[in-house]
Amino acid sequence: MKPGSSAKLVPLRRVSGETAQMSDEALLAACGTGDAAALGALFDRFHDAVYRFAGRLATTDELARDDLVQATFLEIRRTAAQFRGTSSVRTWILGVATNVARHSLRGERRRRVRQAKYVEQMTSVPMKVDEQVEQRKLLARVEEALGDLPRDQQVAFIMCDLERLPSAEVARVLEIPEGTLWRRLHTARKAMREAIEETSR
Repeated sequence: MKPGSSAKLVPLRRVSGETAQMSDEALLAACGTGDAAALGALFDRFHDAVYRFAGRLATTDELARDDLVQATFLEIRRTAAQFRGTSSVRTWILGVATNVARHSLRGERRRRVRQAKYVEQMTSVPMKVDEQVEQRKLLARVEEALGDLPRDQQVAFIMCDLERLPSAEVARVLEIPEGTLWRRLHTARKAMREAIEETSR
């Protein structure tokens, strides 16, 4: 199953044209009243982002990622009324996915993260376009390093550096002080840089 296949996971009411035109915030508010069509519209807009987020976590397999997407939107249906507008809906939904992963993903985890864009941005690492083997080796090391991070650092790194969500919003969604988030990010970034530099030697 490929990313995006999760679109068929949650049985939802057909989304009307009017519902599809609503803002993210309006959809979430409607979802909080039990509107299944609003939940369906939110699912259409954000299931790919949740699936991608799940894929960047050290989950077991594709089925586990599908399960996380399914569980996330079921949890959104249950907790939509708790949204207070202190972050974007996308950030809030990924926060829900984080909590779902924290409480439901168990067992042995396999590294399945592809961080090519992040690697390309690491200016300290010379990328040789004619050495694909070296690049694959580097990507594998990045995957391993990300999987080795403690879950709180892993989530901070994914949400802030890979998903590029505003740090203030991420801190609010994770219910931690922004300073705590920055400490986690600093530690995670240092570990990732060291892993990349070690591979490039």
